[in-house]
Amino acid sequence: MRKREKGPAVPVERHETIRREIIAVLGQGAVSAKDISFEVRISEKEVYDHLEHIRKTLIKKEHQLMIVPAECVKCGFVFSKRERLRRPGKCPVCKGESIREPLFSIKQ
Repeated sequence: MRKREKGPAVPVERHETIRREIIAVLGQGAVSAKDISFEVRISEKEVYDHLEHIRKTLIKKEHQLMIVPAECVKCGFVFSKRERLRRPGKCPVCKGESIREPLFSIKQ
């Protein structure tokens, strides 16, 4: 089986910065990092890095990044005290790995 040679990666043409695009998506309502990743066309890992920075800059502009915490599907445990934005790996109560993603939005 032959391997295909990949051509050079063509970057996505952008009219705004990635963070401004993310802020625009957050302004539409509560969305998950996966949804933001799809809309802005960047990896989910990059979305979390940008969200950390956006959270800090919104405070200066008297806005707030609202977070609906992740929740265990199996037992209903809510990760309300969690500071990290990423989805947890497993539930500390039931050890289940089926966890709903946290949702993000902007409060003015």
